[in-house]
Amino acid sequence: MQSAAFQEHIASYYAASRNASPHYPALAEHIEVETCVIGGGLAGIGTALPLAEAGHSVALIEAARIGYGASGRNGGQVIHGWAADMDKIAAALGIPAAKELWQMSLEALDLVDERVRRFNIDCDWQRGYATVAVRPRHMEALRQWHRDAADTYGYHGYSVWSAAQLQEQLASERYVGALYDEDSGHLHPLNYTLGLAQAAHAAGVAVYEHTPLVSLGHHQGGYLITTPHGQIKARNVVATVNVFLEDLHQPLLQPLAAKILPVGTYIIATEPLGARAESLIRNNMAVCDTRFVLDYYRLSGDQRLLFGGRISYTGRDLTATDIQRSMRREMLRVFPQLSDVAVDFAWGGHVDISMSRAPHFGRLEPNLYFMQGFSGHGVAATGIGGLVTAEAILGDDRRLRLFEQLRHADFPGGRHLRLPSQWAGTLYYRLRDMMP
Repeated sequence: MQSAAFQEHIASYYAASRNASPHYPALAEHIEVETCVIGGGLAGIGTALPLAEAGHSVALIEAARIGYGASGRNGGQVIHGWAADMDKIAAALGIPAAKELWQMSLEALDLVDERVRRFNIDCDWQRGYATVAVRPRHMEALRQWHRDAADTYGYHGYSVWSAAQLQEQLASERYVGALYDEDSGHLHPLNYTLGLAQAAHAAGVAVYEHTPLVSLGHHQGGYLITTPHGQIKARNVVATVNVFLEDLHQPLLQPLAAKILPVGTYIIATEPLGARAESLIRNNMAVCDTRFVLDYYRLSGDQRLLFGGRISYTGRDLTATDIQRSMRREMLRVFPQLSDVAVDFAWGGHVDISMSRAPHFGRLEPNLYFMQGFSGHGVAATGIGGLVTAEAILGDDRRLRLFEQLRHADFPGGRHLRLPSQWAGTLYYRLRDMMP
């Protein structure tokens, strides 16, 4: 996995279609702030923005460009809930706490909607999302969750669709039905991230790009953050570095490394489909299937099909040619009618998963905060995670303490064997995906 330090955005559809945005300077002085945020993705910006809006002094440092990592390369699906099933969260914390976490996930969607509108962010934000079932047993699980969501969590935004109902909106015969969600949706993640960064900067956040962390240590009751050409003194530090954590080699942050695993995922973007796009996904919803090794896809604002999936635990970066070949083959299993369509972009990146797939937010020390383990739900979850962390820094940590009650095990095998062990586990689930 390539180090983020001093990198530009990777070649992708998102980078090619990003909005004009400032190129923030590198830190080249010694400054002092109340809070330093390490990491210029959605989690870091989502913490810095509400702090600055409350009159708090904040510096945010990013080793590469704003949105360089998963925040600027992901599938763009904005989903409520958490990657961990709610029954697992309820088993760990009890129903009342699980209900609170569920409501926060709904708040996360409204937060995206509110910020897009308030800051006038041009990012193709669109409501509507379908979880599609490949097998009859998957469909029964979706029906059960539809019942549980209403009965236990009071959520009534779902509709169960038969195969025929789904095909009225989706031009694929691969699925046996779907659970449609009217509240979740999709957007252009890099443009959303860049827009939020501009809003944070306008609110007073000192934003620095090409400013990797060199060292983090205790200093006069707070912290001293050293970068290649500057230093920051801060009372609080928020680490939102996710899969790049091991690159930092920072003793204060190392306890986090064993709790997450970088998982590769890949996306292609077709050429613009014009009128064919509307016939492909008639209601412009985002789609994700129910397999462990899943497909996710949607239409872009300029009528391309963005098709993602596959996972890799190797830690290596695949070439664009390999990604295109593999993902195009999978796309044609869903949409064989696109055999004549060219692929214009292919890219990948790593998401950080936790062992339980639940979010891992909290504190390593009273004033050293972190967020990680978004496990593929980061576009929405980063916003609420950042808000909850900001609330704690400002004196109200009730909601953060709820996340801190979630226990997170280390990945087995240590640094060198945890990737092969997860690959073996994935093989098991691939075989389960093939079962009727």
